[in-house]
Amino acid sequence: MALILDTGPLYASLDRSDADHAACRALIEGSDETLVIPAPVIVEVDYWIQQRLHPGVLVALLADIEAGAYVVADLHASDYRRVRELCDQYADSDVGFVDAAVLAVVERMNEPKLATLDRRHFGLLRPRHRPTLELVPA
Repeated sequence: MALILDTGPLYASLDRSDADHAACRALIEGSDETLVIPAPVIVEVDYWIQQRLHPGVLVALLADIEAGAYVVADLHASDYRRVRELCDQYADSDVGFVDAAVLAVVERMNEPKLATLDRRHFGLLRPRHRPTLELVPA
């Protein structure tokens, strides 16, 4: 099994001033599962790092990826089809590309849970492979 990381927990684990830093850091550091970052999440995390932190944080994250602390899940062709379906189905709920891509990766990997702080979107989205997702941290 893997722990798939959405933008919120990954960013919060990097930003000591974030209100969710301790919980997210503990979740990531305490996990014995493979930590998976869907590729689009890295772009979003980079944006927030550039806005609020300093470039060294991104460099450290990339070094951790290179060292194997995280596995980056690139999108497959079938994931783009699912992203399109989700963006269309939830168009009135402000579900964008990154959230849809994260769910597509969760579905492809058949994972029962997702590390996210975005309860609004991921509480609404219905995965194909199960009735709901367990959203962590609690």
